[in-house]
Amino acid sequence: MSRLTRFVLRHRLLVALVWVALAVAGAANAKRTGDRLDASYTFPGQAGYRANMAIAEHYHTGGMKNPVAVMISLPSAQSMSQPAAQAATARAFSAAHATGPLRILGYAGTGNRTFLLDGGRATYDLMFPPYDAKMTDHAPAILAAVKAAAPAGATVRATGFDQLAAAGSKKGGVSLFAETIIGGLGALVVLGFLYASFLAVLPLLVAIVSVLTTFLLLLGLTAITSVTNIAEFLIALVGLGIAIDYSLLLATRWREERAKGADRQAAVENAVATAGRSVLFSGVAVAVGLASLSAVPVQFLRSLGYSGLLIPLVSVAVTLTLLPIILYTFGDRLDWPHRRRRKEGQPSRAWAAWARGVIRVRWAAAVAGVAILAAFIIPFFSMHAGEPDARSLSTSGSYRTALNDLEGGGMPAGALRPIEVIVKAGAASQIQARLAMVDGVRAALAPASFHQGGTALVDVLPTADSGSAAGAQTLAGVIKAVGGDQDVIGVGGTGAADRDFSTAVYGNFPVILTVLSIVTFLLLMFMFRSVLLALKAVLFNLASLGAAYGILTLVWQRGYGSQALFAVPATGAITVWVPFIVFAFLFGLSMDYEVFILSRIREEHDRGAANRDAIVSGVARTGRLVTGAALILFLVFLSLATGPLTEIKMMGTALGAGILLDATVVRALLVPAVISLFGPAAWWLPGRRGRAGRELPQDRPLKTAGR
Repeated sequence: MSRLTRFVLRHRLLVALVWVALAVAGAANAKRTGDRLDASYTFPGQAGYRANMAIAEHYHTGGMKNPVAVMISLPSAQSMSQPAAQAATARAFSAAHATGPLRILGYAGTGNRTFLLDGGRATYDLMFPPYDAKMTDHAPAILAAVKAAAPAGATVRATGFDQLAAAGSKKGGVSLFAETIIGGLGALVVLGFLYASFLAVLPLLVAIVSVLTTFLLLLGLTAITSVTNIAEFLIALVGLGIAIDYSLLLATRWREERAKGADRQAAVENAVATAGRSVLFSGVAVAVGLASLSAVPVQFLRSLGYSGLLIPLVSVAVTLTLLPIILYTFGDRLDWPHRRRRKEGQPSRAWAAWARGVIRVRWAAAVAGVAILAAFIIPFFSMHAGEPDARSLSTSGSYRTALNDLEGGGMPAGALRPIEVIVKAGAASQIQARLAMVDGVRAALAPASFHQGGTALVDVLPTADSGSAAGAQTLAGVIKAVGGDQDVIGVGGTGAADRDFSTAVYGNFPVILTVLSIVTFLLLMFMFRSVLLALKAVLFNLASLGAAYGILTLVWQRGYGSQALFAVPATGAITVWVPFIVFAFLFGLSMDYEVFILSRIREEHDRGAANRDAIVSGVARTGRLVTGAALILFLVFLSLATGPLTEIKMMGTALGAGILLDATVVRALLVPAVISLFGPAAWWLPGRRGRAGRELPQDRPLKTAGR
């Protein structure tokens, strides 16, 4: 690390110009990068995907494209029991064909009373628009055509799952740029409190360079493979938080070294040799967590792994190369109006008192910490991964009004996302009769018009949406009912695609989690030269993750806070990909604070401090830093939760809550309590490296004067 710092300082002008050029290029190409990101989410090879592709091939409608539900409410004197009213509504619905190729499912083609609402005074049809990669919204054109042909005095409304999701994304949120500004301003307030000088702008400067450079690298990545558009949210906001965290740690250690009397170069070298080593390890830990996404057989998650991997690596590179140059050149002038005092490098009295208090009641503290985590972890076991309830996607507007009218009139919630079973043409009636008997099915329909190329479609309307737990059971029942039938080509629809996702991702999740935990354990054991400390860190990380999932379940799935905080009702399910993304980021991010604290405790122990004194000194020297860094990340994730998309709000909530819990309950309470309970065994490591102790390079006396 010292050799790297000396090299960077010798060539500081060149290194600084390289980073400036990369940041400028990233800013200049930001829009181009965003335009090349992919908004599609498909899962090739899975059963539902194959069925949906077969539906698209033969019918060019439905499958991966949810239908538009169009409702006609007749004047009070009319009813669908009147032949004239039936004929008039049938003609109005048929007028939608003028907008393009449609597949229409309703009362006229099936005679099924499921499509009659309000005692027969209203009716609705499901209109399956053509599937296209751009996911074009056909609802406005369909609604206009039906309105123009509707009976005099009738009210026409339209809604759909995709339309509600799109409407929700346009309301109640701010742009990515605004989110980044909000997160940056919140971070600046915390940094100003921590530094009380113009040094507060340095972490933001490092973050800006890191984020813009990552966007430039992302542009290059899009030339090699498709990258999901979610990546831009993660790079802008998570990158902002990580880069600030890393630079905060290094700049704080530099300030401490200057307070001890080290000259400009020695202070920078010492800071990089100690705090820089922690930054490097933390970046590797976060990168390893994100790399695990690459093992998932789902392209858009793999692309998040590739692109997310860039965030910590670029942040580490900027922190260890550009920040030392700025500190060496401008550090003392930026550290104004703060007046450095002799106590600057001393441990915090408040945090030292806290650590001593925790150690005195270590058993009670450990039990309390475990109890708090357990209380949040318990709801996690009821978490259901699926699509959110349609009512949680948009809380106002014409699409939501139509949804209220349809469901109020008796339309089953599952009608907005029907299950589509593609079969051989001659088997449609038999399959329809069998599926109508499945628990949770409101109606199974096989119109004569749904025949094409020797195939037929049986559309199943579940009582509950396929994204809910009840709807998932209905979907499983449908799949089981037709399983092994040679006349069945496949079971499709967006609910089947969600099931594919869960199978592809979470089927491998235990293996991924186990491998990642083992790799992290080995890395920590190597860094801290301790078996128990490494094991404790991994177990606490898993506990923090479980608690974050529990909070995610409480706030969003059950709705304890989503309405009050975000004006969104309970979703009934957690978007299928959100838990995995939260895992990939949180597992590595929460390791940051473990590394920051344990590095100082290990450093004090290697200098000869007793176990208790090492804990007190380590916590006292890092408590304020870890709390500030966690607060910054929390504010960044809070700004992420102001985004318009419900799934992005979910992700911001889980990451923010997880970071806050980890920095308080785990690092401030459980870490000092448990390490003190371990006693001397905390530092045990078998073999020669375990006895190496103070002879390791990172434990040599640090420099106090430059060369």
